[in-house]
Amino acid sequence: MSYQVIARKYRPQRFADVVGQEHVTRTLANAIQQKRIAHAYLFCGPRGTGKTTIARIFAKCLNCDGGPKVDFDERDFHVQEITDGRSLDVLEIDGASNNGVEQVRELRETCKYAPANSQFKIYIIDEVHMLSTAAFNALLKTLEEPPAHVKFMFATTDPEKVLPTILSRCQRFDLRRIPAALITRHLTEIAKKEKVKIGEAALHAIARGADGGMRDAESTLDQLISFCGDKIEEGDVLSMFGLAAESQILKLSKAVLDGEIQTALTQLNDLAQGGKDLGRLLSDLLNHFRNLLIFQISDGDLNLLEVSEAEIAALKGQSPLAGADALTRILETFAEAELNLRDAASRKILVEITLLKAIEARNAVSIDSILRQLNKLRGGAGEAPAPSTTGSPQGAPTAKPAPKVHQEAHQPLHQERAVPPVVLQETPQISAAVSELWIKLIDAVGRASPFTRSYLVYAHPVSFEKNRFVVGFDPEFKDYLGLVDNARNHELLQTKLAELGRPNCQVQFVKAEAPANRPEIPKTISRGENTVPSAPPVRPARDVPAEGERTSVPFNKNDFKNDPLIQKALEIFKGQIVEVRV
Repeated sequence: MSYQVIARKYRPQRFADVVGQEHVTRTLANAIQQKRIAHAYLFCGPRGTGKTTIARIFAKCLNCDGGPKVDFDERDFHVQEITDGRSLDVLEIDGASNNGVEQVRELRETCKYAPANSQFKIYIIDEVHMLSTAAFNALLKTLEEPPAHVKFMFATTDPEKVLPTILSRCQRFDLRRIPAALITRHLTEIAKKEKVKIGEAALHAIARGADGGMRDAESTLDQLISFCGDKIEEGDVLSMFGLAAESQILKLSKAVLDGEIQTALTQLNDLAQGGKDLGRLLSDLLNHFRNLLIFQISDGDLNLLEVSEAEIAALKGQSPLAGADALTRILETFAEAELNLRDAASRKILVEITLLKAIEARNAVSIDSILRQLNKLRGGAGEAPAPSTTGSPQGAPTAKPAPKVHQEAHQPLHQERAVPPVVLQETPQISAAVSELWIKLIDAVGRASPFTRSYLVYAHPVSFEKNRFVVGFDPEFKDYLGLVDNARNHELLQTKLAELGRPNCQVQFVKAEAPANRPEIPKTISRGENTVPSAPPVRPARDVPAEGERTSVPFNKNDFKNDPLIQKALEIFKGQIVEVRV
């Protein structure tokens, strides 16, 4: 007898032999037992997961002696014909090479005739998505109302390309990628029958390389037996696939989490010189960090993961090194690199840059954390401690590089000027000249930026000496200091002071008690029939109306939208105003 490859020699011959697709085989078996057999079936899924195999077994169940039945005799004449591929009533058609409308018309003519010696005439069309639109349309009527003796079984790796009108006429079954543990167990049984010694690590490496396809795993085992003989080691599998060893993946991932840039680049260089597939390396790293994230947020639930004993130990050891936020940023970095790898001029350089970005992502500080620290400084809380690495669990070791804001995951923070310490001053009586200048300055600022004016009306002049204009806020309104004390407002006030005949002036904002003779500034700006509010959008908690109290403030939406500060914010954050609510 001529040699048969392992994938054909150990092909499942009944539903019980199919690995990893119980949801499909159980449904078909129940349909047979309940005599609820449809006229058309569509089997979808990745390559090598059992689509055509299940279709053939189903055909045996239908055409066996005394069928339809699940427990057929494998020595049955009709079953043997289907197994050997010589049955006149079970026709397997390659959709890729018979995709024209003429072939479908011929099928329509031949299906009218009764089966030669079986109960049903069965058409198994593989890669059905390759049929042309005209061929699909020619098949529609026959597919919807076929003769009673005809059954259609379609298989495809790309169901999205099948016309919806075809899908609606079929019972659809989606096959899954086969878990690595099931592939490993199945290959162990085959190796015993073939009298081949193969270690657990080698079997796991084959399952990793097969990516959920049993046929790919069996073909690899067949090739390894030819190459290695009756003893197969992990290194043989890794060299064939171009895979990195599991221990190398775990070591590289730990270097990323520890911030060890030199170690990570050295390991990458060793892997590249060893001929490892860098695309597969990125995929393995992405899968490992995904497992680490799931392990962490599920409190160590291993039912959600397909991992070996070695990786379980690594997950437990690496989980305290980074929080969920940091792992999410690392995953985004590797996912982006995987997308860009195909177009990269140098794969090694891209992976090197990706490792550096991943380490930066691990050490990044979220923009929210930085803003909280700045608000503490602006609120007079004194020097705040430096923000810790985002998402790091309590007790996690601090990475070596200094924290940075991750440019992909967060908006950059531009600190235009340092916020001076807030000191409470006692304000003496304000002179008439300073009061008059303050009123004119507020009026000039309001014409340029009503939004800035809405804060300044709660301030008061403190002093004006040696070209330095000191502006104070009552302790009640100290929260506004951090909102107005920025480079833009300093420039605006200096410009308006120059227009009022006070060039080359400096402006300083302080916290100071208001004097008894502080100048009164109207809280609104009259512009014809419209009134622009001066109430700040952010008010201290003490200014919030009591429960049941209602306030009514006139508001002009156009002035708000056109305010220079609002326009600048939209420009910085690439945003747009969707709705303005009062």
